[in-house]
Amino acid sequence: MNNTALKIENSTVETTKDVLYTNSINNTFIIGFQLWRFRVKMRLRLLKLIVINYSSPIDWVKAYNYLKTMRKNILGIPKIHKLVHVNGKYYMGLYTSAWFSKDFDQFIYSLLNDFKPIKRPFNRFNMVFISVTSKCPLQCEHCYDYDQLNDKGTSNKANLEEIVNKFQSLGVGHIQFLGGEPLLESKAICETVKSSKTGTDFWITTSGFSLNKVKAEELKASGITGVIVSLDHYNAQKHNNFRNNKNAFNWALSAVKNAINAKLIVALSLCVTKDFLTKENLKNYMALAKEIGVSYVQFLEPKPVGHFNKKDVLLNKAQISILENFFITYNFSSLYNDYPIIIYPGYHQRKIGCMLAGKKSVYIDANGNINACPFCHKSYGKIIDDNFTRNLEKLASEGCIEY
Repeated sequence: MNNTALKIENSTVETTKDVLYTNSINNTFIIGFQLWRFRVKMRLRLLKLIVINYSSPIDWVKAYNYLKTMRKNILGIPKIHKLVHVNGKYYMGLYTSAWFSKDFDQFIYSLLNDFKPIKRPFNRFNMVFISVTSKCPLQCEHCYDYDQLNDKGTSNKANLEEIVNKFQSLGVGHIQFLGGEPLLESKAICETVKSSKTGTDFWITTSGFSLNKVKAEELKASGITGVIVSLDHYNAQKHNNFRNNKNAFNWALSAVKNAINAKLIVALSLCVTKDFLTKENLKNYMALAKEIGVSYVQFLEPKPVGHFNKKDVLLNKAQISILENFFITYNFSSLYNDYPIIIYPGYHQRKIGCMLAGKKSVYIDANGNINACPFCHKSYGKIIDDNFTRNLEKLASEGCIEY
């Protein structure tokens, strides 16, 4: 473990055998019999949602099997052996709302509508990514926004409330604020979230820059659900070099500590580059993630966009195999029940295709352009545009090029 890691109050004590682990001041992993009980409750809730939407018993069976298949495709086989418990709420995934909540019901309604159209309101989008600004104090090696980084006038700050309202009118379960560095516009984000409708979880993806105790508490008070802190190495110097800033590592770990203390859900996001990808590095990274008490770790594969454009950064089959095997081991083996849940979008996209690209998600860049995702830089018009619906349909029909 890197000796420069900040010391964060944290315990990894198994309180009762096969029941739960606590790995931070507000974070518990539910496992064993307790998890089984929650799964039974959730199955009953799903059945209730199915019955109130369809009148035919045949549809009940088919709809339930459809949801089971989607769960297997998204979360994997076998089932993840833990559930995240934060602030009295229970979460399985980073991009879905808390179990047993009305917001989670809306997520299920959107899946049921894919199976067979329903009459009840449902979310058009499961998630939306909005770049608040292109400004950033860092010069990261993998920056997907590098071509317009720190350009004047590239900001959605003035239209942020209008953009959020537009998506909420269509129904959206998860909105994630990106940058640049979104915390440079934390005031605008907080004001927007405070004025928003209920039914949406709001997250911020950040380098950790300026996320001090006061700002973390302001984010929580405004209604932010959680933060995703980008950390690309467990070694302080290597992370700082990757981010081209000597303070980057300390910013990230301080941000994690302050966010946890403010009772936000916290995840780490790792760009798994070719240079980083070894079993030893992955093990050390997960050990750090466990030590500092985050709930999730997200694995993102490098893409040849932004600062990586035209560079040989894509993982080969052997490297992808290492990453997939590690993901399966740490998520599905009981040996790692006290470790954060790993979210690995690439693993699922290879199996079921991309669920972004206008289908269940879009990305709005700092110029207000509609894109398939943060890594697909092809504009489909402006979000503040009367042709928004038509442009969205065009994006959805073309889909994701890679998957």
